[in-house]
Amino acid sequence: MAALFARVGPVALCALCMIVACSCGGPDNNVSTPSPMGRTFVSTGVEGTPIPGGGPLTISFTDGRISADAGCNKHTGAVTLDHHTVHVSGLASTLMACAGERVGADAWLADLLHSPPNWRLEGARLTLRGDNRTVTLFDKKVAQPDKPIKGTSWLVIALITADAQIRSQAIDHVKPALTIAQDGSVSGATGCNRMTGSADVSGSEITFRIATTKMLCSSEAMEVEQAVLKALDGKVIATVDADTLTLRNGNGKGLTLHAQ
Repeated sequence: MAALFARVGPVALCALCMIVACSCGGPDNNVSTPSPMGRTFVSTGVEGTPIPGGGPLTISFTDGRISADAGCNKHTGAVTLDHHTVHVSGLASTLMACAGERVGADAWLADLLHSPPNWRLEGARLTLRGDNRTVTLFDKKVAQPDKPIKGTSWLVIALITADAQIRSQAIDHVKPALTIAQDGSVSGATGCNRMTGSADVSGSEITFRIATTKMLCSSEAMEVEQAVLKALDGKVIATVDADTLTLRNGNGKGLTLHAQ
């Protein structure tokens, strides 16, 4: 009986291994390689040719599309990640004029994407290796975690209409600001008058009840104030991306704010 067990045992053991791992001692073919698709990354270092203007490079992979900018214009197009290589096609970009050293950021980015770079993902860290540069990036949620809506001082940097996002010297000069305290109380400034009130925050929805002082200001400041108050009139949809808060009202008005 002992001799019979010795002959049968290895066979049974291999059969058990096949049940558990699909092959006796072989690799698990069901293990998939992690992919950067569905994630956004921000550069933390560059070896080789640096980013003109300092960057950073922000790059997103979503549903077979790529979106990237290195401190100037945003580039978008189709992307595949086969064989650990980033292949882009149909790349297009916005046409914003960039000052100073950032003028060269678009060419730097185009060279990287068309090299084409190899990619390697290890947890939160993504490495892109092109012809003459290696870029280290981290998942944006790790490198730049979202600021909390409550308890953060937010500065208005742009007004949103149904058709556009508007930045102006008037907004930069009067500096509208908003803070929602932990208890829901609101304080800040419209760009002219002081602002008080309350806000009910429920997930991505915020319902504002705002009151202001009644001081008169310049026509430019009053225009900014009216736009701010219309955006904060009642219920808004809030989106936080790192240190940027976007508020969109059902009346077509909205605000883009930056954490101070």
